[in-house]
Amino acid sequence: MAPQPGTFVGRGFDTCTAPSQSAMNAWRANSPYRAVGIYISGASRSCAQPNLTATWVANQVANGWRLIPIELGYQAPCGTRTPKMSANPATARTQGGSAADSAVSAAQALGIGAGSTIYNDMEHYPSNASCKAAVLSFLSGWTQRLHARGYLAGMYSSGSSGIRDVCDAYHDPAYTRLDQIWIAWWNGVADTDAGSYCPDDYYANHQRLHQYAGEVTETWGGVTIRIDRNYLDVSNATGPPPGEEWSVTLDNSGPGFTASANWGTSAFSAQRFGADYRFANPVSSSDVAWYSTTTPATDTYAVDVWYPADAGYNTAAPYIVATTTGNQSVTVNQRAGGGQWVSLGVFTLPAGAGNKVGVSRWTSGTGYVIADAIRLTRV
Repeated sequence: MAPQPGTFVGRGFDTCTAPSQSAMNAWRANSPYRAVGIYISGASRSCAQPNLTATWVANQVANGWRLIPIELGYQAPCGTRTPKMSANPATARTQGGSAADSAVSAAQALGIGAGSTIYNDMEHYPSNASCKAAVLSFLSGWTQRLHARGYLAGMYSSGSSGIRDVCDAYHDPAYTRLDQIWIAWWNGVADTDAGSYCPDDYYANHQRLHQYAGEVTETWGGVTIRIDRNYLDVSNATGPPPGEEWSVTLDNSGPGFTASANWGTSAFSAQRFGADYRFANPVSSSDVAWYSTTTPATDTYAVDVWYPADAGYNTAAPYIVATTTGNQSVTVNQRAGGGQWVSLGVFTLPAGAGNKVGVSRWTSGTGYVIADAIRLTRV
């Protein structure tokens, strides 16, 4: 099956429950629509999907329909819908990755393969600075994981909340950019303009869908369905090549982190990444706190680290990077530059699971050695 919705310009509709085969046939023969949104996964889906099977999907594609796969799950922490993502950006990023894995599993079960775009449905929320940070971090995790799994990442949201927030962060290196945006702006115009919500030169290369009317009832071929109207101008050739861009962020409180009991836990510094961080006195022996993950290929990766800075922290904290040619050590003064991503450099890492970056206590520097968060990005 070709990637969905693939490269397509034209009208589409979405509706809560995937219509029956006879309804799809009637609309294919009589309506102006050639794309259909389907809710494939997510804990916030409110409709049963008795028709949505791999056979149904294959039949629609064979009949010329383009599919718009939708995940409706975690919602903004400041919104009213549930389940809500964490207000903590680090946790929200992890939840975005988990949502992507769930959506990919659902897509694959339906026969919607790599190269397709999956759209995260982020319903309207009353945006503020902290809520925006959580949503953008969630979407970064969503995008990174989908890329690692070979899919493109989209988001559906209202122009005045999610779309505006994503477009405001278009050039912000702290977040991973989506491949496509789906703009909910019910102005009745079948185009991909976003008005004041997003500049025209953002997501401009066949990267937009526009839901221009909602909750309307239409009848085609004698079959009546309540729908939202959409206009698409999309291509699966835009954005990062599926599977090539990959990034993962590992926090000390998340999966993949291991440390001995000698490493204490603290939430003292407001510069920390996530809820807390680990600390230990320097010693003249090996006692490494490791971050482990699965890298998709033997390739070059940018390695960044995050730590809170304090006058009592280590002047020469040794970070260890497990490269294809052995461990390489980079020392960092943790009394300066805290509360942001700090680059260790670009290294060749082996493919597969294993320890990738560690923080060692074996140093002649003075002060607590800190282990907070690390980030790997395939370059």
